Amino acid sequence: MPEAARRTGAAGGALALEAVSSGYGAVAIVKGVTLSVRPGEIVALLGKNGMGKTTLLKTTLGMVALRGGSIAIDGQPGAGLSPAKLVALGVGYAPQEQPLFQDLSIRDNLRLAVPSDRQLPEALGRIVGHFPFLKDRLSQRAGTLSGGEQKMLILGRALMLRPRLLLIDEISEGVQPSMIDRLRDVLLAERASGLSMLVVEQNVAFALALADSYAVLKLGEIVDRGPAKAPQARARVVDHLAV
Repeated sequence: MPEAARRTGAAGGALALEAVSSGYGAVAIVKGVTLSVRPGEIVALLGKNGMGKTTLLKTTLGMVALRGGSIAIDGQPGAGLSPAKLVALGVGYAPQEQPLFQDLSIRDNLRLAVPSDRQLPEALGRIVGHFPFLKDRLSQRAGTLSGGEQKMLILGRALMLRPRLLLIDEISEGVQPSMIDRLRDVLLAERASGLSMLVVEQNVAFALALADSYAVLKLGEIVDRGPAKAPQARARVVDHLAV
């Protein structure tokens, strides 16, 4: 079966959030968000810091409890699933925080993403193909990489198991322009084989160049959405971020 067909299937890789609400303690952060990602689509979720973007991702992954609404992943109820079940559904996550084991080698950080060493050679080869600088540095400690290189390693680890749906949080933050271009190229190559993505970003140029559609989150609510390549998309997003 072609890779794109294997990844997408009838509803593979799709995400549907319907009137999703969540928060911390007595504080409501996400307020009735409805958002979907079609198979093979990239959706950019934009907004300033503190608007609820990361909380929405964590709610989708079950790290923050769902208070209202519904979540469907791959056409199945997705609220409160265990990490093992999410992986089984083909969900990957590249968080904003630095989740690397700093004292372990690059190879060992990547190895943690696969359940068996039998899968490691093929997966490593594919990730090194995306990020060639890793090829001769697999024994290097992850903590000695630059900030931009660590971002690439985080993304590479999320891609090791060929997810069908990938949630990405601020992958371009602190990354120099040449590396941002590489990140975009890798993500577009993965999308070409059927990967669906929800990409949280503040870098408007990167997000709109990457995505098929965008949504703007402000104080926990979607206030604008549309095609990422529409003539006025950038101006609309910038106006929202300026307020």
